[in-house]
Parts: sequence; structure tokens; C-alpha cells
Amino acid sequence: MTGAGAAAGPGAAAASVAAVGAGTGSPTVLEVRDLSVRFRPRGRDEVRAVSGLSYSVPAGRTVAIIGESGSGKTASSRAIMGLLPRSAQVSGSVALSGTELIGLSPRSLRRYRGQDVAMIFQDPARSLNPTMKVGPQIAEAVRAHQKVSRAAARERAIELFQLVRLSAPAQRYDEYPHQLSGGMRQRVMIAMALSCSPKLLIADEATTALDVTTQARIMRLLTELQEQLGMAILMISHDLGLAACYADEVVVMYAGRTVERAPVRELFRNVRMPYTSALLGAVPRLDRAAHTPLPVVQGRPPDLSADLAGCPFAPRCPRAGEKCAERQPPFAEHKPGHWYACWYPLPDGADRPDTPGGSGSPDGPDREGQQ
Repeated sequence: MTGAGAAAGPGAAAASVAAVGAGTGSPTVLEVRDLSVRFRPRGRDEVRAVSGLSYSVPAGRTVAIIGESGSGKTASSRAIMGLLPRSAQVSGSVALSGTELIGLSPRSLRRYRGQDVAMIFQDPARSLNPTMKVGPQIAEAVRAHQKVSRAAARERAIELFQLVRLSAPAQRYDEYPHQLSGGMRQRVMIAMALSCSPKLLIADEATTALDVTTQARIMRLLTELQEQLGMAILMISHDLGLAACYADEVVVMYAGRTVERAPVRELFRNVRMPYTSALLGAVPRLDRAAHTPLPVVQGRPPDLSADLAGCPFAPRCPRAGEKCAERQPPFAEHKPGHWYACWYPLPDGADRPDTPGGSGSPDGPDREGQQ
């Protein structure tokens, strides 16, 4: 491994988090340090869903957490919100504008949830109450955190519908979720999340169930609302293309760990982690020939209930060497702002891959990248 931070470990990665927010000139809204989430279901082995995750989100900025299903993205975001089941054990630090959230009682957490941090869930059809009109659901969220009358809460809900550009807002107030399209339901969810003007908005796969056109409109709306309200946005997604368009910084997760983190332009210009390269290679492209099979990341994610001695991506990585199976690479800063964990990284400025695995030799790692 090359770079000044090659010897750094997880503790150094956590110590660098504050500098990430400070470098933007904006106050840090969310600071996550060494966050770990473990599940202990009855009669089964412990599952290490998140291990040592660290990052920060400054005000007015967007950080995207990217990875396959099961990489720990949603578990980490729900740990921030305090929405994990009782079987979960959470450790580390989650500071929201300087207030530590880990260890707070459920009652204390409710003061911050919705008021200072809000979440847009993946499927609005399941998140909205199908037996209740959408307007009263927004009004209920307003009254839960603000001492206002029913009439004032109704007026606020209609204002929010206007803010998220929902057509005929007064009419929509008295409609049920099934009467709205998928895009309209997602706008209702955004209105609910914004009902108390939160400092941090967590969008957990917020556009996955939508068509491409509606997805673009929703993301454009979130960007405009961020500029108006100065919110920090934490975007949880498996879509690297979405992150490239809307995020300021990208955190790539695999097997519950951070494997690469960098400002968005630096990450896509100089991908170093083979897993990130494989995700890029799996993105559908219009310039591929018709009927070309969609590329995939070969192999299966590791079992997070097993002890992982080496690099968790090694069994799926064409660049892996003997060291990868024996020792886990440190997550270290190799150039200002660009962190990754790999014994045999891709060459700096390597061509973007068309297939998973990166541009290295399929027979083994580049010797240039060895320690």
C-alpha cells in the first residue's frame, strides 16, 4: 500500500471525521464515530451488521452511503434514528449537532426524532397508514412536536404539500394513500419528514420504487429543499449513479465496514477499491450492445455471523493475494480526503471498468500496490 496514511487504523479514521466537516466551512450536523451494530437473535449466532463506521455530514451537504443489500447501510441509518429492534446492540458515537444520541432513552430520543432528524423510508406505500387520510397523518406529526391547534396543524400540512409541489394540496389533504400515485406518496413522505424543519434528513432508498423520471423529480426536489432549508442529507442507496449526481461525498460499505470514502469527484475519478470498481462496472450503460447481459458482482457477500480474518471482499476479488485472506487491510487515508481499505488497490486514475473487478490483472494483484 502506498500513501501517507498506510499505517493508520480505524481509530485514525474516526479522528479524521471532524476535519471532513470542517473542510466544507459548514458546521457538522451529524458526526458518526466507530458505530457498530450487532444482532443477537435467539438460538442463532451473533450478526455483526455494522463494524466501526465513521463519517460526518455538514449542514447543507449530502453524504451518500453506498453498497449492496446486506452491507449495513440501513442498519446504520436506523441506529441513528433509534429504530432498531431490541435484539440490536449499538456501540460507538452518534452526535447530532453535538448531542450524543447513543444511550438516550426511547422517550428522550423521541424529542429529536422528527424534530431534529427525520427519515424518508424506502416504500411509502408501507410507511403511510392506509386507513388514514394523508393530510391528518402530516398534521399528527406536526402536533407531536409542536403545541398547535388542529386547524393550525391542517394549515401547516397544506403548506408542506405546496412546498413539495403536490398538486391540489387542499384536495390531497382529504385523500387516502391508495388514491395517490407512487411519486405523490413519496412527496407526502417528504412533507411528513420536513414537517418540523429537521437539521438532518435521512433518505433510505427513497427513490428505489419509482420510475426514472419520477426519481429525477424527487431528487431535484430534495436538492432544492436542501438549498432553501440548509438541511444536511444522508442518502442511503445502492445506486452509484444517483450518488454521482447528487452527493458531495460518498461512503462505500461492504460487509458492515467502510471500504472507501472520498469526495464524489475524487472517488469517481480515482476509484481505488476493487469493490467500488465492481459496483461501477455493474451499472447499466446505454452504450452497451443490445441484449448484452447485465454485469454483476460475482460471488456472494460474506456471512456476517462468521469470524472474518482477512479482507471480506477477498473471495470475490480478482486482485486478491495471499495477504488478503490472512489480514484485514487498514482503512487509511492515502491522499487528502481519500480513504480506502485494500492491500492491492487499483492504480491511481485507472480507467473506469466495463466489467466487475477493475482494471488490474485477472491473474493477481499489481505488484506496484504491494506492501
